[in-house]
Amino acid sequence: MTPPPASDVDLFADDVLVDPYPVYAELRELGPVVHLRKNDVYALTRYDVIRGALADWESFSSTSIAFNPMANEALTGTSLASDPPVHTQLRATLTENLSPRALRGLKGQIEAKADALVAELVEKGSFEAIDALARAFPLEVVADLIGFKGHVRDNMLRWGQAAMQVLGPMNQRTAENFPIAGELYAWCSQVKATDLAEGSVGRGIFDAEARGTIPPDTAGHIIHQYLGAGVDTTMAAIGNVVALFGSHPDQLDLIREDPSRVPAAFNEVLRFWAPIHAWGRRATKDVDIDGTVVPAGAQVAILLGAGNRDPRHYENPDAFLVERNPVDHLSFGYGPHGCAGQGLARLEAHAVIEALSRRVKRLVVGPEVRVPSNTTRSIEELPVLEVIPA
Repeated sequence: MTPPPASDVDLFADDVLVDPYPVYAELRELGPVVHLRKNDVYALTRYDVIRGALADWESFSSTSIAFNPMANEALTGTSLASDPPVHTQLRATLTENLSPRALRGLKGQIEAKADALVAELVEKGSFEAIDALARAFPLEVVADLIGFKGHVRDNMLRWGQAAMQVLGPMNQRTAENFPIAGELYAWCSQVKATDLAEGSVGRGIFDAEARGTIPPDTAGHIIHQYLGAGVDTTMAAIGNVVALFGSHPDQLDLIREDPSRVPAAFNEVLRFWAPIHAWGRRATKDVDIDGTVVPAGAQVAILLGAGNRDPRHYENPDAFLVERNPVDHLSFGYGPHGCAGQGLARLEAHAVIEALSRRVKRLVVGPEVRVPSNTTRSIEELPVLEVIPA
């Protein structure tokens, strides 16, 4: 067995984080796994290999999802950073409140909220899409769902972004965000049921702890995951929705013609621009990938966006086509750790896409501004210069 090809690409360099797709293409051509010397990680680059690794938790452990030891230590014992059987038990409570059945009651409410917000923005005629829509909408939905009140609501954006930044290597972004992520961690370790609104999912998690369904003192960890893993990525996805439909008006026309294309459209948004840049795993043993070996103990970087643009799996992968309906995209992960909140993210994004397609004929968008971020790839500013109503 031979070692995999190596590259001097720095996965966390500013220019790569802002636009990783040229580097993804280069790494995919080198091989399905590439040793990145600067980061000392083994990057998985092709669709089939990524999907296989996500399914194989015994070879690729989630105890090292971050690219620095401090964050991995802080996440010990959480559903995100544990393997079965512990992961299975912790995740059951998380998914119980996020199952299609549990979310069914929220659907109408979320759709009404999205429609009211989009109607208000269309009326204005121009707006800043990230603050006014991509951030405002998911923050409100999640705050209401979990029952956040007061200062917690005010800190959700800062805390959610910091929780994702600290998963990177120990660079300046990680160092600057550790204290902010620490505020979230401290709040989650002290939160009590009475701090959350009655009838909320957050209260339900504490009820599960009281019943003994989950181990004592884990309710706070689970709430941490809603805020830490769910908010920043959903905001990224909704920002991408606006940017992509602004630059591809013909694709928005297709949804207006046939609203049943909404789920397919969101799948294509997720495939085309993955909200997560790189996600970590640890090789538990020497793993053979197409005749090359990932050594036991190695830090692995799963490049979801590289897999989503793999021409071996998707025809014409660099084109944004809503009729493609890539239901098997990798942006929600796969296997036992597939995104627990994907049902909620879909509800939110579908509601936004539906409202836009119903109320908007054309969005004239200005240039998008992106800033480098270790884990989440999102748009920082996106001016909608003009709205041509439907």
